[in-house]
Amino acid sequence: MTASAGAPAPDTALGIAAAVRAGRRTAGQVLDAAQAAIAQRDPALNCFTATSFERARTEAARIDARRAAGASLPPLAGVPYAVKNLFDIAGFGTLAGARINASAAPAAADACLVERLGVAGALLVGALNMDEHAYGFTTENTHYGATRNPHDPDRIAGGSSGGSAAAVAAGMVPLALGSDTNGSIRVPASLCGVLGLKPTYGRLSRRGTYPFVHSLDHLGLFATCVADLASAYDALQGPDAADRACAQRPPEPVGAALLLAPGTRVAVLGGWFQDWAGTAAREAVARVAAALGAQTTQVLAGAQAARAAAFVITGAEGGALHRERLRSRYAELEPLSRDRLIAGSLIPAPWVVQAQRVRRRVYDEMLALFDHVDLLLAPATPVRAPRIGTEVLEVNGKRVPVRAGMGLLTQPISCLGLPVCVVPLWPAPGVPAPAQVGGAEDTADPPLPIGVQLVAPPWREDLCLAAARALEQAGVARCRIAAVPRPGR
Repeated sequence: MTASAGAPAPDTALGIAAAVRAGRRTAGQVLDAAQAAIAQRDPALNCFTATSFERARTEAARIDARRAAGASLPPLAGVPYAVKNLFDIAGFGTLAGARINASAAPAAADACLVERLGVAGALLVGALNMDEHAYGFTTENTHYGATRNPHDPDRIAGGSSGGSAAAVAAGMVPLALGSDTNGSIRVPASLCGVLGLKPTYGRLSRRGTYPFVHSLDHLGLFATCVADLASAYDALQGPDAADRACAQRPPEPVGAALLLAPGTRVAVLGGWFQDWAGTAAREAVARVAAALGAQTTQVLAGAQAARAAAFVITGAEGGALHRERLRSRYAELEPLSRDRLIAGSLIPAPWVVQAQRVRRRVYDEMLALFDHVDLLLAPATPVRAPRIGTEVLEVNGKRVPVRAGMGLLTQPISCLGLPVCVVPLWPAPGVPAPAQVGGAEDTADPPLPIGVQLVAPPWREDLCLAAARALEQAGVARCRIAAVPRPGR
């Protein structure tokens, strides 16, 4: 699916809103179609942990009544969307992927970003699967089951926002919200072949979401075209005094008509970001670099240190958040993450202080790179999607655990809080698609996507989105809605 210079495609968010605004479809009809798609496709993929069709039906009726009365409609009128299940939805329990949260009282109010999409006219159809407490990169959830990749259900969707990316890639919703602490939007966007936006740290309010790591948690979104991503992002912006980390700066709309300015200086991130990129990842970056006219390679010398700092900060803050539950309800927690949380809770305070110092030092180093370039390119994941259950990843002859290894290329950047848009690329015709999993060339059939990170300076979401739009219009990066999963999965 690619954007065109004319009217938006009918299955995009903006295409749906245009049809509702023109009276070609009612919001109720749009919701019927979304409900049918979820019923048909989700059993094979396991994206949704709850649906909210009754609520969405009320929202749709409100939109249709406004149009019947001749009132103007908001920008995303009638557009279905869903959220990672760490966003509060009034009347629903907020699971955050954890069985331990299933008995908690329902949320009394919507999360801030859910409120804002409601004001924009979007219809909330449900909550989406994730790694427990957002601590993972695969969405192989022990309690609620693995979310499967829509392009090959034998493979992971990525995580921890795997349900969000997979629901968009499967065509169940055109928009979904997620969170990104160490790469949890960018990894599943790469593996599922959709666009993912992680804004600057503090750009979007986190009020009403289940926390993980205060110092690193970002909220963001997924879509199948850049115009949708930009329009939804604009609807989400704005200060929120209730979130102490939210920047108290006015919205800076990027709009749907994004243009990359002539003379934009683009460079490839080398060093760490090449050392941990497999063949497919390096080829994807090279194609994007050629399309954007990148002439140079820049090295962030502190990338490995930034990743180490992110590990320390994540473990310490996550462990502190869950310390009491680790003591009293250990057996109920996710086996894949609870021991890491225990280890994190034991990290000495001086280590955490030093990690924050390293973070600041590498942030300053990155800003110095932006004195010479406007946009940086890096692979989003080392390889394409591994098969579900894979434990070890091999990249350029080096073996790493899958659950940590999928974040090798995202953690250094999220530690610095920079805005990033991931764009999906697909194998060129006739080129094999190795996944490099488990030490063997694992040829993907059907072909699988891999993502490239477009990294901009702080508060320059417009720049990475404009570059994404240029790649989309050139046909270099594109999203594909997956075929309906085969029955019996």
